[in-house]
Amino acid sequence: MSKKKGLSAEEKRTRMMEIFSETKDVFQLKDLEKIAPKEKGITAMSVKEVLQSLVDDGMVDCERIGTSNYYWAFPSKALHARKHKLEVLESQDPGCCFHEIIKVSYYRKFWLGAVAHACNPSTLGG
Repeated sequence: MSKKKGLSAEEKRTRMMEIFSETKDVFQLKDLEKIAPKEKGITAMSVKEVLQSLVDDGMVDCERIGTSNYYWAFPSKALHARKHKLEVLESQDPGCCFHEIIKVSYYRKFWLGAVAHACNPSTLGG
């Protein structure tokens, strides 16, 4: 008898976001409770909780129109959020730790590659 393991919360969030990115549509909760179990294997009982966590994190938008709540997440929103974050980081002082991390990781990769090449017996010509 095999016991089927359920999805983790992060897997459910990822799969829920896939629904939004694949369809690029607006949904009501009842629609998602029908679609998620069939297409992504998310149990209908957990759809509301997963959806609320995505709304709380700003990954999915929610708007109440009349008596209904509508949910959506378009790919362009994620792109704009990443661009904005990059602009903020780039506008900071050039001595910022972010820029230093990039420089250090680049030079470390270059340096380690050179050391590995120099220490390799086949490159010593012997």
